[in-house]
Amino acid sequence: MRDSARDPSSSDASSAAETSSAAVHGADSGARSADVGDDSVGPADSEKRSPSLLPGDDALDRIAVVVNGRARQVTADIVEVLDQIVQSGDLFVSRDLAEADRIAHTIVERRYPTVLTGGGDGTFVQMVTRVVRAAEARGQTPPRFGLLKLGTGNALSWVLGNHPTSSNKAVVADLARLRSEGGSRSLRLIEVEGTLTPFAGLGVDAICLEHYGTTKDWLSRSKLTRPLATGPGAYLLSTVARSLPEFLLRSHPHVRIVNEGAPCLRMGKGDKPAAEIARGQVLYEGPSRLVALSTIPYWGFGARIFPFAEERDDRFSLRVADVGSFEVATHIRSIWRGSYRNDRSVHDFLCERIAIHYDEPMSLQIGGDVVGRRTLIHAALAAPIEVVDYYAPPPVHPN
Repeated sequence: MRDSARDPSSSDASSAAETSSAAVHGADSGARSADVGDDSVGPADSEKRSPSLLPGDDALDRIAVVVNGRARQVTADIVEVLDQIVQSGDLFVSRDLAEADRIAHTIVERRYPTVLTGGGDGTFVQMVTRVVRAAEARGQTPPRFGLLKLGTGNALSWVLGNHPTSSNKAVVADLARLRSEGGSRSLRLIEVEGTLTPFAGLGVDAICLEHYGTTKDWLSRSKLTRPLATGPGAYLLSTVARSLPEFLLRSHPHVRIVNEGAPCLRMGKGDKPAAEIARGQVLYEGPSRLVALSTIPYWGFGARIFPFAEERDDRFSLRVADVGSFEVATHIRSIWRGSYRNDRSVHDFLCERIAIHYDEPMSLQIGGDVVGRRTLIHAALAAPIEVVDYYAPPPVHPN
């Protein structure tokens, strides 16, 4: 699902970095290039640098950039470009969850007003969860969050208006747009197993992600196939070669979903609420290929899988699907656009808090990262966060 990065030439990258730095900070930031090698990029270098809030700096312009050092597109080149753009000390590279925790506490202690994450949706989800928890522990309001498109799928980028391509130049362009075009909006989140995320799912999507991960690793072992290891091609290969055969042969898992919060709404004909399900009642019980929940309409690559995600601010969208492979193949366009409806195989609900019970362990993904197999999970609507939104009106800066 991750697109291959098109590394700009050194002259193009330096020119773009200088332009973006002026746009973000409004003046020469004085940031130096990161002195990094191919495998020496880490949080220690960035966290040792002096804080960038110097006398005369505008605190409102300050941003922290956190990149996932394990993401394939986070290369030494892109780290160097980012280090030229953001002020010294404001770039963090995380390689594991322990480092992410330390970075989150540093961000909260320094009171950055805006935090950008570079990686996939999973990187965004992990950093948002840690920064929000750290801010809550100190009694502070969490910062505004934003996304730099350096990962796989990037469902959030379709909601927040990021540059449509995945490349170093696209990341630089988004940073340049931050001051002039970066408005704000509220983003609702769902808490699943202590993680704050805009989407999660069990069944087919998590299994496809599992297969994609193993296929990507296999393709990466050879120079001949390595170019195929990123992007939609690898995802298509894993789906056709591994996921579809498994779905054709295996039985449909049995699931029971119970309402644990405010009344749930079952969506019906005309995309209108058809029934209310009270606390303690069963929303759905039966076979399923997919149980997915979201506060945003999109999966990766712009697939509009959750057409009711923005129907109500006080509910998240729950979709239960028991579609067969032939049904998917014959209706793929309308499924992708979010217009497909079938009361027998696709069931949509608006929920506040639910419990999902499986008879057998089922793969679970949270924010696009597979976290294991579960027979029971609880999901609840969480407090929203403020995010950078290029579709929203830009901020007004006084002269």
